[in-house]
Amino acid sequence: MSEEILKVENLNKYYGDWQVLHDINFDLKKGEVLTLLGPSGSGKSTLLRTLNGLEDYKDGAIYFHGKKIDPNPKTWQALRQKIGMVFQSYDLFPNLTVMENILLAPVKVQHRNEADVKKEAQELLARVEMQDYAKAYPRELSGGQKQRVAIVRALAMNPEIMLFDEITASLDPEMVRGVQEIVENLSQRDHMTMIIVTHQMNFAEKIADQVLFLENGKILENTPGKEFFEKPKTKRAQEFLESMDF
Repeated sequence: MSEEILKVENLNKYYGDWQVLHDINFDLKKGEVLTLLGPSGSGKSTLLRTLNGLEDYKDGAIYFHGKKIDPNPKTWQALRQKIGMVFQSYDLFPNLTVMENILLAPVKVQHRNEADVKKEAQELLARVEMQDYAKAYPRELSGGQKQRVAIVRALAMNPEIMLFDEITASLDPEMVRGVQEIVENLSQRDHMTMIIVTHQMNFAEKIADQVLFLENGKILENTPGKEFFEKPKTKRAQEFLESMDF
């Protein structure tokens, strides 16, 4: 049986009086790819950000390797080194080169040897076909290239879990496939534990070990990936899949 890395119990989140997450429960095992699906505004990205301490929560619990997380800034700062995240908007520092963007956190936050991190970064850049852009600045890169760098920057921290939030949403269609292939390789070659928010159903169907289907901040289905796409349990999930072009 695979080791449980992350567990969420009865998680609730509010913005003022508006409840955006309702009694969220699930677990994530080592090497598993969990995909969060659902219509826009269903709480997928909010849930993902909550798992990385970028959003607080009212009550409930999050466990990492069986230990309940104390949701304070110091704890989350440490955990973000183990729970990496890549955003839709890249969030690269425009005044730093590609290599400087990648080196910053491992060297300054983790206090690792710069030469060792640089060697690892060069290997990671080669894996995503960006080895010739180490000295380039973000303004010199396309959207797809920036997203590849953002993925490498997160991987350079050697995280145990990767969170991907609509990482292809702002890319041109021809760029989408290349970024998706990188994530697929992380799953198939590296057996990286991942949680992915996406509206790309072909991609989700190919990569998902488990699917959480959300609407209005509630989990309507928690289903193995193959089963979800072949025969969803709820009428709402059936309607959602029928509305998607894939």
